[in-house]
Amino acid sequence: MAAKSFVIDTNVVLHDPEAILKFPGHNVVIPVNVLNELDSKKKSHDELGRNARGAIRLLDSLKSRGTGDLHRGVRIDNGSLIRIQLEMKTEMAHRFFSLTPDDRIILAAVYLRERGEDVVFVSKDFAARVKAEAMGLVTEDYRNFKAPIEQVFRSIRQITLPKAEIDTLFKDGQLTIELEDGSSFYPNEYCYLVGPERTSALGIYNAKSGKVESLLPRPKDIWGIQPLNIQQACAIDLLLREEIPLVTLVGPAGTGKTLVALACGLRKVFDEASYSRMFVSRPIMPFGKDIGFLPGSKEEKLYNWMQPIHDNLEFLCESGRSEPTDTLRWILESNKLEMEALTYIRGRTLPKVYIIIDEAQNLTPHELKTIISRAGANTKVVLTGDPTQIDNPYLDMESNGLTYIVSRFLTDALHGHIYLEKTERSQLAARAAEIL
Repeated sequence: MAAKSFVIDTNVVLHDPEAILKFPGHNVVIPVNVLNELDSKKKSHDELGRNARGAIRLLDSLKSRGTGDLHRGVRIDNGSLIRIQLEMKTEMAHRFFSLTPDDRIILAAVYLRERGEDVVFVSKDFAARVKAEAMGLVTEDYRNFKAPIEQVFRSIRQITLPKAEIDTLFKDGQLTIELEDGSSFYPNEYCYLVGPERTSALGIYNAKSGKVESLLPRPKDIWGIQPLNIQQACAIDLLLREEIPLVTLVGPAGTGKTLVALACGLRKVFDEASYSRMFVSRPIMPFGKDIGFLPGSKEEKLYNWMQPIHDNLEFLCESGRSEPTDTLRWILESNKLEMEALTYIRGRTLPKVYIIIDEAQNLTPHELKTIISRAGANTKVVLTGDPTQIDNPYLDMESNGLTYIVSRFLTDALHGHIYLEKTERSQLAARAAEIL
């Protein structure tokens, strides 16, 4: 197969600093304007700045990884040839109202195509891809971190069994089940067993024993809440299991993802002392038009972003407690609850901590890798989110970090996943999720 020339847009290397190494056997072309954009972002202290610096360092290290130079191309071990492209199709510049950085990158790709190269323009920017296609270029989204979305929305497996077998699960606490369709259970997969005479039971598949086991004995309520449906019951069971250190909860708005995660975290930290403290965070990603900089200290700025967490905590403290304000104040002043921006998690080690990352669908796979790798001994990480509601302009349902983590950990016994389908916030919220 003849080598193609993949022209890389800036947003690709800002998404994955090692993207230029992911095209084995082909030519990887980096227009000089990409370097200009990376240079303009390298001083930023956010994830984009770190990725820009990482991409520049990688380019600088190419000589030691292969042979050649960046002008004619550096050949590396995977067979790809990486080079910097200085020229662009200047004769076509008059077709643009103004030459944006994206326009210059596209014109560099057009220049190579007219030289006879088999060019593919790679960008995560949909508008840039449409513009490139209008110029006659073949375009692709960067798919190295893409994952099948069907795995995220996998429902709890429902199995029909004779009443005697379901009774065996209640009696012995475990049951061997052979699936009729020839498939197999995923580790820590939950199933809903139904039989005649309205017999039913919930179970979890234990990959070590190869059997479906009963759920953990559940307390009467967990900080005043009880599961309202089968999915919530399974989610609570998963959140309370200390032997499963990574949990992903996915579902539409109002399904209770954040609420049950916080309730179980409060129980494990404050009631059972299984973890030393709870760490809660969410991406600093505005919905709609941003209102600009917020005044005050770091804590005062962070409060606005963490308001949904405070709302859930207030609800939990009101449930079955005579003095909810005093309870909430006690929690916040206990030094066992830490609410922090994800910006400050890099470099930390968090042992024996119950970590909850809300709205995880707005994080890149690289950012979630950084977060999960912070987990120390006896730490549990809970990721919640809805891949259909993404505010990050360079992520979609298949390339966001939450979908990627579910896909990569699907067959790992350290991970458990629940998709919550039913909205329980209110009748109006449920109806909106259904028809809008």
